[in-house]
Amino acid sequence: MSHSGKNATNISQLGFHNLSIHDDSFSCEANKPDFRELDLGSPVSPLRTRASGLNTTTTTTTTSSSSSSSGSVSGQTRLNPVTKRSESSPNSHSGELSGSTETSPTAPTRNFKPGHNRSDSGSSHHPSIYSGHHHQSSVNSPPLNVLPTGNICPSGRISKTGMGLMSNRSTRTDTLGSGSGHYGHGSIMRGGSSSSSSSSVNVGGAAGSPSRSLAAAFPENAQANKSWGGDAEEVKRLGNELYRKGCFGEALSMYDRAIALVPGNAAYKANRAAALTCLGKVVEAVKECEEAVRLDPNYWRAHRRLATLLLRLGQVEKARRHLCLPGQQPDPAELQKLQAVEKHLTKCTDSRKAGDWKSTLREADAAIAAGADFSPQLFMCRVEAHLKLHQLEDAESSLSNVPKLELSTISCSQTRFFGVLAEAYPFFVQAQIDMALGRFENAVTAAEKAGQIDPRNVEVAVLLKNVRLVARARVRGNDLFKSERFTEACSVYGEGLRFDPSNSVLYGNRAACWFKLGLWERSIEDCNQALSIQPNHTKALRRRAASNSKLERWEDAVRDFEVLRREFPDDNEVAESLFHAQVALKKSRGEEVYNMKFGGEVEEVSGFEQFKAAVSLPGIAVVHFKAASDSQCKQISPFVDTLCGRYPSINFLKVDIDESPEVANAENVRIVPTFKIYKNGSRVKELVIPSRDMLEHSVRHYSL
Repeated sequence: MSHSGKNATNISQLGFHNLSIHDDSFSCEANKPDFRELDLGSPVSPLRTRASGLNTTTTTTTTSSSSSSSGSVSGQTRLNPVTKRSESSPNSHSGELSGSTETSPTAPTRNFKPGHNRSDSGSSHHPSIYSGHHHQSSVNSPPLNVLPTGNICPSGRISKTGMGLMSNRSTRTDTLGSGSGHYGHGSIMRGGSSSSSSSSVNVGGAAGSPSRSLAAAFPENAQANKSWGGDAEEVKRLGNELYRKGCFGEALSMYDRAIALVPGNAAYKANRAAALTCLGKVVEAVKECEEAVRLDPNYWRAHRRLATLLLRLGQVEKARRHLCLPGQQPDPAELQKLQAVEKHLTKCTDSRKAGDWKSTLREADAAIAAGADFSPQLFMCRVEAHLKLHQLEDAESSLSNVPKLELSTISCSQTRFFGVLAEAYPFFVQAQIDMALGRFENAVTAAEKAGQIDPRNVEVAVLLKNVRLVARARVRGNDLFKSERFTEACSVYGEGLRFDPSNSVLYGNRAACWFKLGLWERSIEDCNQALSIQPNHTKALRRRAASNSKLERWEDAVRDFEVLRREFPDDNEVAESLFHAQVALKKSRGEEVYNMKFGGEVEEVSGFEQFKAAVSLPGIAVVHFKAASDSQCKQISPFVDTLCGRYPSINFLKVDIDESPEVANAENVRIVPTFKIYKNGSRVKELVIPSRDMLEHSVRHYSL
């Protein structure tokens, strides 16, 4: 600006341009803070032709000066005169920039909330950047393509509130402080005196030193940051810039500071909600939006943001109340999203009530995909559906994806999902999955919490009663089993199964009692029930394999022991049981068994005849060709010993090619380590310098 002095800085350099942001849902990019414009009185262009009186028909002169209105209200310079602003209209909050309609040259006149009218310049002698007083201007407003009140005027003075026509009503002049002062930064002094820069207050930092977050966000304006004052509106503007840069944590700090300065500002609360949403703190964002709506019930953008957040939580009815306000047209996209979530949620509820758990799972997934992506109740419904479908592994994995929210602090905690209070339903499902996985004490605790939150719900009350009875039956049954009172233990476990017919733990415990009583058929039946509910129930699989061995059903026993062997490769007991079952199976088929010793060591071959005899035996033989001096052979030899113990039904041999060159030449071995696998005397596989995984994979393949 040509008349403001050397220290005057172009407002556009501070980054406050194009601040008009549209609110949208879900993405942080679209979830913008509100840029609500304060009614600052009659705005005055710094390059406006000075009038000699109070003539209200003065037109605006537009220039291309480097310090012209780059920081104007809408962030754009208008190139044509526009109509005057009306003095009475709907609300507009301090600090919110105008929406997209105001950036158009043909946009309608802006309306302002009663109570935020322009101040009369003669009514106050306190210098300020903007006025929050409620006064009525005695003159009409000038055009909109100008800067807010408080801009640096060509004279070097600060235009006070109500000085839209540069009238000389005040006898004292206000000037911007000298030194490092910039627009929005320096102190405004009476009578042209300057202010010391040491008196400025930094936002988010210590006095006289820039905040780290500000310096990081605005490295080009580090010096300007030092003199940033404690004005709430400017703090909010800085928060908006940080938000634009994706610095949501720092933006949140700025909004907190602005709220501390002006606690009752609804726009600041709404902006804080936007930052919290991008940080994944949805419940806190809901609370801030609710507070913004409480402060200003007519604040439509806060209602819309609250509706979006409530829809993400699955709170359809509450979201509709804030989206479809009287006198406001709801956003078509948001309304369509709400209707989609509502449709799938209704179908999910009906399917759950009918016990159609596949449809329940499908509709819950559809509701989450439609927009309710932060609803703990819908995610817990998926867990419950997997549980009822006996898909325990999927239920456990789904449980880890449930959003962890504290709903008790917001109003939507009293909403019901599937007839259960929203806050109680997650505990209701958690109790069921804890029961299924044998965590009986945890199940009782979760059911009791659900009962405390929703004591009148019949479904919750029945679950709590059943959980307590099943947990008691399990404890009593275990005590009887330890006392070797197996018949009584079977009876007690049966009582527990009456209250929870799908409890795999009780089926497995009762199967152990039947096994001890020598009732192996009944033991196998209970093991089958347990495994149908929980396929990875390894205790039930062991008992079934042992029961099949007792009944000499060797094929079934070998199949179960092989599964256990793959699951527990280092379990010697399983390995030995598998070996004996395999021997018994071969004998039952009339096959000759030569290797009757379990856990033999790797046999060393020293001659060709010994080699031919060993690999010609029925069954599988693995031969390790090695050299004592080779480092790779030294590294893999201990692993071969491990495989020998792990796969006892296979004969493991080792040949030193230096000590037995005849064998090496006959088998054409030139590189070590080399492994050859023989089946009934015929070579079926050859591995040259294999990895451990490759070697074990081949051994396992031929051991089956």
